[in-house]
Amino acid sequence: MEPFLVSMIVAATPLLFAATGELVAERSGVLNLGVEGMMLLGAVAAFAVALSTGSSIIGIVAGAAAGAGAAALFALVALGFTANQAATGLALAIFGTGVSGLIGQGYVGNAIDPLAPLLSAEVLPDNAVLRVILGRDAMVYLALALAVAVWFYLTRTRSGLKLRAIGDDAESANAVGLKVLPSRFAAVLFGGACAGLAGAYLSLAYTPLWGENMTAGRGWIALALVVFAGWRPIRVIFGAYLFAAASLSQFYGGVLGLSIPSQFLAMTPYLATILALVVISAAGARHNTPAMLGLPFRPTR
Repeated sequence: MEPFLVSMIVAATPLLFAATGELVAERSGVLNLGVEGMMLLGAVAAFAVALSTGSSIIGIVAGAAAGAGAAALFALVALGFTANQAATGLALAIFGTGVSGLIGQGYVGNAIDPLAPLLSAEVLPDNAVLRVILGRDAMVYLALALAVAVWFYLTRTRSGLKLRAIGDDAESANAVGLKVLPSRFAAVLFGGACAGLAGAYLSLAYTPLWGENMTAGRGWIALALVVFAGWRPIRVIFGAYLFAAASLSQFYGGVLGLSIPSQFLAMTPYLATILALVVISAAGARHNTPAMLGLPFRPTR
């Protein structure tokens, strides 16, 4: 049971980073489908910098910067030139996949030491559950803290309420003096930085090495998690851990003695996500969708 819990926590962390960032962008009314590409750019940047400098912290910062840089490119095209957001996001996903593969060619086969646990084994309590919870690296707790901070920002602060208002009715927000485009640009940059952190976690802690297309569709899963959570940050936390647990079924099914084809277990998390989205939609959770999501905004003054 303990190895499964550890694997679940580790597998959920990149999903939580990416989904939290995308949630903020979508709350502002911007749909960025390029999460997969931003994660890959963050992963290769973090690994390359950490390998060359010997510092994982600098690598993490580089990963976040790479994700934010890719998001800035998306914002320039989608917000500055009011291009179709869905098409621009898909282009960014393809662009990030190709560029990361090109940059990462020289790093294939290299490995680095994984991120160290925040607490050493000597100071951890002699309890299996507490050791699982407390014995993780700092980025695990950062992802959780970030999701809680986003919840507080969106629901308890004036600027967070303004961002939600922009996502629901940009024209009215602009009419009362809110800075729609700067707010959306900042939200997109934040989402890109979070995607970069997700990629950095994959290449510095989850593996830790660089491999082409190492995200394996996690960026698309993060997009689905935002909808699954009904655009609520706290639900994103539960969704990330739920999906991580489902994705591990293909590895632990045999250990549990389940006589189920591995191919079926491999598709279980994706099937569960689709079913969850259908149930949530039927229950009326779509009413929480930002009204301006994916729609361009052209300021009239």
